[in-house]
Amino acid sequence: MRFSLFVHMERWDDAVPHQQSWKDLTELVLAAEAGGFDKVWIGEHHAMEYTVSPNPMVQLANLAALTSRIRLGAGTIIAPFWNPIRAAGEAALLDVISGGRAEVGLARGAYQYEFDRLVPGVAATDGGEHLREIVPAIRKLWEGDYAHDGKIWQFPTSTSVPKPVQPVGPPMWIAARDPSSHDFAVANGCNVMVTPLAKGDEEVQALVDKFETAIAAHPEIERRPEIMVLRHTHVHAESDPEGWRAPAEAINRFYRTFDAVFGNKVQAVNGFHEPSPESKFAERPEFQPENLHRTAMIGTPNEVVERLRHYEALGVDEYSFWIDNSMSHDEKAASLRLFIDEVVPAFQQ
Repeated sequence: MRFSLFVHMERWDDAVPHQQSWKDLTELVLAAEAGGFDKVWIGEHHAMEYTVSPNPMVQLANLAALTSRIRLGAGTIIAPFWNPIRAAGEAALLDVISGGRAEVGLARGAYQYEFDRLVPGVAATDGGEHLREIVPAIRKLWEGDYAHDGKIWQFPTSTSVPKPVQPVGPPMWIAARDPSSHDFAVANGCNVMVTPLAKGDEEVQALVDKFETAIAAHPEIERRPEIMVLRHTHVHAESDPEGWRAPAEAINRFYRTFDAVFGNKVQAVNGFHEPSPESKFAERPEFQPENLHRTAMIGTPNEVVERLRHYEALGVDEYSFWIDNSMSHDEKAASLRLFIDEVVPAFQQ
């Protein structure tokens, strides 16, 4: 099982300038590369400070110049916000700049807040149509001249300029949850990325089962796709039995902010969203710190190794260390260092 880092510039107030936030992200990525991580993922988000990432391609291109081995994943770009020609060309350019290290994740999108600002009149729940149309179009553009006459996009004969370094283009990943998304990904030769969010490991099992069902339904696929599990992760020292509490409370704050943005009813102030009040979650025990301690990947190195062994046995190909959690940079860096020093070696050949 390989490891990747899932990271964004993360700001909760004006105390940390954007330049420092980028420097912090870069430091985490360089540590991950030195620590044997296979990949870094940066997603796409707009007009929200708690995940600063209007274009992951720009950030990854800069990281390409600062790294030498780690693969660079745009994970995920939001299909309704991209023209296929632009998506194909920018991903290919990242592949050229990085010497063939680019990977591309795509999603239908989740925040109506973003849709209202980038594609007014389109419902976030309808983003799946864009996803299903853009994936094969990108592939065709990477191959050569291609004209497209779809429901969402129409364009005359065009092609991706530049072309990717990797022979068939960067590996493509689909953010999937329901069975139809898994089936679409596998049928189109894409890998699958899943997140159980605040649910327990039984949800990981359910997501892997959906993936395996899709694999079984498509014996015509020559190369078996892979599955990646993304989960909030924090490792604390064995000597601190209460070390779980601070990250669990921080992840609770992260989810309350997610709720505020997802609900699309609270006006952001200069890009900052006030987290939903804890009282709103009083009847949602899964978001209480004690339960997040059990469901998020929070624990001592030995505890984390034991749970990851279970994921490996389920057939998970890649585990992504989701480091966004509202904690300080120093706290994140210390957790990542523990993971590198005491968890990664248990999975090295």
